Amino acid sequence: MRVAIVDGDVSYPATSGKRLRTLNLMLRLAPRHQIVYIGRCAPGSDEQKLAPDFLRSHGIEPVIVADPVPKKSGVAFYARLARNLLSSSPYSVTSHQSQAMRDAVGRVAREQRIDLWQFEWTPYLDALDRAIAAPRLVMAHNVDTLIWQRYYENETRFLHRRFLKTQWRKFEAFEKRAFARADRVVAVSEEDAKLIRTQFGQPATDVVDNGIDREFFASVQGPHDPHTVLFLGALDWRPNLDAVELLLSRIFPEVRRQEPSVKLVIVGRNPPAALATRIAGTPGIELHANVPDVRPFLGQAGAMTVPLRIGGGSRLKILEALASGLPVVSTKVGAEGLNLIPGEHFVEADEHAMASALVEAIRHPDRMRQQVEVARILVAAQYDWGVLAEKLEASWNRCLHPLPLGLGSPLAPREDSGSAPSDRMANSRTPLAEREGYLEGKPPHDAAPSPPAPLPRRGEGSKAGAA
Repeated sequence: MRVAIVDGDVSYPATSGKRLRTLNLMLRLAPRHQIVYIGRCAPGSDEQKLAPDFLRSHGIEPVIVADPVPKKSGVAFYARLARNLLSSSPYSVTSHQSQAMRDAVGRVAREQRIDLWQFEWTPYLDALDRAIAAPRLVMAHNVDTLIWQRYYENETRFLHRRFLKTQWRKFEAFEKRAFARADRVVAVSEEDAKLIRTQFGQPATDVVDNGIDREFFASVQGPHDPHTVLFLGALDWRPNLDAVELLLSRIFPEVRRQEPSVKLVIVGRNPPAALATRIAGTPGIELHANVPDVRPFLGQAGAMTVPLRIGGGSRLKILEALASGLPVVSTKVGAEGLNLIPGEHFVEADEHAMASALVEAIRHPDRMRQQVEVARILVAAQYDWGVLAEKLEASWNRCLHPLPLGLGSPLAPREDSGSAPSDRMANSRTPLAEREGYLEGKPPHDAAPSPPAPLPRRGEGSKAGAA
């Protein structure tokens, strides 16, 4: 099968949860299919410099489009926001419109026979001429409507709430149109898939979970110091910044009041300067930005905290922690989309109970270790990228050869797959390739010196919900 993958964010180096997913699935399918990868990045970036050779070494044809997404700062940014008030499309969609991407996609469509087009985000469906009669599959890394609804629900400032509500409703209308245009949609969780099938009216929706390289994380060694709490996540993604604000302002001060020797370690890519300054002046907190390998931090900590209030999809960082033997304390939103049972595989606590749950984890490390060993077995069995790539391959085949809806059809929703999607949207507020050395595009020190280049692995530089 000849597949063209259209991506608005070049997935190498793999510095985010979305990139990890796209790259790991693609690399595992490349030996069995001819893949053309059309990806967008900034001119002169590491992505433009490093991705072509890496992809070619794995038998993937790269078409890299150097066309930057507009910056979210400055006078021009606020002018674009003002113009968007008159648009029926969300700002995130209009800001990603790209003639250069449309030209690249059109050129590939004219010059090659493509059996299937896969789009890594709904706005890029418009890059392919609607007159081209080829199957279209959308990879729904998140249901963006849900994320914007949660932004709105967690905002308290009046004008900000009005803007966020407008963007939420625009995304709802946009995603309904976009999902309907796709021949098939692949979601990252059954919860997201139910929303897409029911609220957005696209029954041809499959689930391919997020995953991990289990052998990579099984190698994690460390003391798992109970008095070290880890937060892991991209610090240029708004849901993670909201979670960090909760940690710094409310959760960690209470934990430190009860356990004065506790240390909070925050690891993530691209932290804002204001956040770095704030952490530098706060006792008991460390910030590690753009690290090449997260495993040492996973080994040192006694628990990972995931105090997310906003997000969608599912969190790779929780899978990575559990596969590393690191216990997790998470909100319901944080662990959403994963086949994990609160109290059996992780500790669930809302934002108000998070501090108490972390204190309990510090004081009862043996109990936490017993829990994580149960979770570790489940993660190894269900969330390996190799197994998940086979599920995506099956979706490709169903997209090319669709079956009629009905009992036993892969399009029919599963009856045992969790809470009703209407409940999830109506009451969303709860009281979003593993890399080692790939942040800089360098292979790990023990990688084979000759091509093909090694598969991507996670060091944290990482739309769950992102990761």
